Amino acid sequence: MDWLTTVDHKKIGILYLLAGGIFFLVGGIEAILIRIQLLYPDQKIFIGDTFNQLTTMHGTTMIFLAAMPIIFCFMNAIVPLQIGARDVAFPFVNALGFWLFFFGGVLLNTSWFLGGAPAAGWTAYPPLSGIIDSTGTFKGVDFYVLGLQIAGLGTLIGGINFLVTIINMRAPGMTYMRMPMFTWASFITSLLILFAFPAITVGLVELMFDRIFGGAFFDVSKGGNPVLWEHIFWIFGHPEVYILILPAFGIISEIVATFSRKRLFGYSSMVFATALIGFLGFMVWAHHMFTTGIGPVGDAIFGVATMAIAVPTGVKIFNWLFTLWGGQIRFTTANMFATSFIPTFTMGGVTGIMLAVPPADFQYHDTYFVVAHFHYVIVGGLVLGLFAASYYWWPKMFGRLLNETLGKIHFWTFFIGFHMTFFPQHFLGLMGMPRRVFTFQPGVGLEQGNFISTIGAFLMGIGTIVFLINIIAASRKPATAPADPWDGRTLEWTIPSPAPEYNFKQTPLVRGYDAFWKEKMAGNKEMTPAEPLGSIHMPSPSIIPFLMSLGLFVAGYGFMYHVYMVSILGIAFTFVCMMFRSIYDDHGFHIEPEELNDKGVKA
Repeated sequence: MDWLTTVDHKKIGILYLLAGGIFFLVGGIEAILIRIQLLYPDQKIFIGDTFNQLTTMHGTTMIFLAAMPIIFCFMNAIVPLQIGARDVAFPFVNALGFWLFFFGGVLLNTSWFLGGAPAAGWTAYPPLSGIIDSTGTFKGVDFYVLGLQIAGLGTLIGGINFLVTIINMRAPGMTYMRMPMFTWASFITSLLILFAFPAITVGLVELMFDRIFGGAFFDVSKGGNPVLWEHIFWIFGHPEVYILILPAFGIISEIVATFSRKRLFGYSSMVFATALIGFLGFMVWAHHMFTTGIGPVGDAIFGVATMAIAVPTGVKIFNWLFTLWGGQIRFTTANMFATSFIPTFTMGGVTGIMLAVPPADFQYHDTYFVVAHFHYVIVGGLVLGLFAASYYWWPKMFGRLLNETLGKIHFWTFFIGFHMTFFPQHFLGLMGMPRRVFTFQPGVGLEQGNFISTIGAFLMGIGTIVFLINIIAASRKPATAPADPWDGRTLEWTIPSPAPEYNFKQTPLVRGYDAFWKEKMAGNKEMTPAEPLGSIHMPSPSIIPFLMSLGLFVAGYGFMYHVYMVSILGIAFTFVCMMFRSIYDDHGFHIEPEELNDKGVKA
């Protein structure tokens, strides 16, 4: 019950990690099954609809149910600590955001057992996603539409929560230009979520009306327009790429500075570059649509805007390199993942510039070249960043250090496997291999690239298994990690590992950027408190977020099977829970100073 009712941001971060990790494994298994099918030409292991379901669910699971929640894991676990806050602004809403995401993800994945998963691609383009089986059994896209609506609502309210937290709950002295880069990245990511997720929500509601209530938004036969979905999807979808990668930029900035024993080079330019990337991310959505007949003017405008994003991204890459330059570099596992991120992500960026040229994009479009580009950005960027964050912040979250030897085995198997998987796909695409095909002809030069790609996918899987072994081995050891195992620079390293329930015994006074490092350089072993020791107010745990999400989960099945009484009851149950929350005035509880021991932990 403790985990079902918790509103503690650190525990919710762990729940996000656990759920996102499970979905990551599911998505990874789907990817390996795809690569097994493409190991040799003319194989017939997973064909037709089964292959389409695997590609659809792999993309959807990895983007919405694995990458996003693991990002939210680190935002939850670290951002309040980095700004000197005792919790997020709305702990109850934070818990609600997690449970909505979780139940939405479960709803989507039950499609495998209830008639078949969606098979319309992770982008769900109509008219393919508008097909309704005359027998009424083909429900795959209905699961997609309803599952992502519920999960997306959780992400949206989570983003709003972090915006308010960072704006309102910074410690005294923590001005905007003293915030750590990971906090800045989380702040801009939350802004992107606020503006991007309503677009996909509108699109999913319209697609739901088309499929369930006979609407005509995207149905040409009824006067609709399928290209409208592409606009709605990519107005969300391209900012979503930056929602995924900006937190990784923040993670790399923290780790590179810590393990170079240097202040991050060009901090102000990094902040403005991050903000500019977020802004420009909304200006480029139609570069996914060059082949839809927008015309030369539209193509040119979106092509130039896409190339412009390379400028602030280049600023960040050079700043990381200058941070490393002349530093006392320690190649811990976290820093190996972080430094390998820089050239790997740069390769993904370069192919992105190639795709931004409309005449060239006509040739690259819908080939494996696009698959290679996208994975170099998301896996070579985001996933390497998330692994780096795992090794870096694991002691702060769990009080245990992950094994460095196993970590380095994990790094080399995953890193080599990644390049083996996706580097050949550039050339497969240039040779004309389309994406989303379940087979290829022998004798046209595609065998070797596909074979190497599949072997690389297995290596990535082995690396992930080594990481799981590392986690299990670490969990069996006592929680003895020191407060500051890496000689860190920011506020999360000033408190015990794992962090106590209330984070800070006394709110710290921040005197500059890299607040903890500044105190160390002044000869202080800990932060100067900004307040006297006093009673600490804490929010009470609550089962209501779980029950509200469960109500929407049940309502989703009602819409799916056209049993609208079930939908009404599910939504009504959610509203009753909301009303109870509004009427019942919960004042929380207090932790008194005498309950704390010398280490600042509740006795």
